[in-house]
Amino acid sequence: MTIALSAIEAATFAEIGALRMQAALGAAELQNLEEAVVHLPPDQAGIRLHGNAGIRRFLAPSGAVWKVAAAVLGETCHPVRAILFDKTVSTNWALAWHQDRTIAVAGRVEVAGFGPWTVKSGLLHVAPPFDLLAGMVTLRVHLDPVPATNAPLLIAPGSHRLGLIGEQDVKGVVEKCGTAVCLAEAGDIWLYATPILHSSEAASDPVHRRVLQVDFAVGDLPGGLRWLGV
Repeated sequence: MTIALSAIEAATFAEIGALRMQAALGAAELQNLEEAVVHLPPDQAGIRLHGNAGIRRFLAPSGAVWKVAAAVLGETCHPVRAILFDKTVSTNWALAWHQDRTIAVAGRVEVAGFGPWTVKSGLLHVAPPFDLLAGMVTLRVHLDPVPATNAPLLIAPGSHRLGLIGEQDVKGVVEKCGTAVCLAEAGDIWLYATPILHSSEAASDPVHRRVLQVDFAVGDLPGGLRWLGV
């Protein structure tokens, strides 16, 4: 069974490109996620996850995360990339304003419109045509509270509707769109349009800020390209 966004929620997401789903995870699901990532190295700012059986189970269609994604993309959506982020005293990093522009794929196949190619944490990535990114959603699943002092994600509302934004134009777009702060409690899910401009400052009072970020898409890639998946 999927969930349905209310008319107000759907309109908010379409206009702003972000929607907070408060207390989306129950205690049992939050515990399952904790158990799936507890063995991961604690001193890395971002860990790209692939082949983690616990994460695969957590993102299955029976779970809350898939249901939130399906509320926008429909029941054929599937997770195509997962990254665990954390900020602590030793990994208290900042992130400049940018759009997410790459996808993780299983192998290199030259297809028109796809490129350049990069390798991130040993996983092959490629920049796809913007229309593909515009048809995706990104979910950030919060394991820890994120008050204003713990480096909440910052977004430029509505920037997802402006297409591919050149680096020279980012500052002007942020000034035009304004900035929204994405506070969260443990168990919240933030739903984003994948191309939205976003950034993050270093935490002023750093404690754990574990966030599982998952990209969802619909359908297969063209020309023999295959999603890497989770």
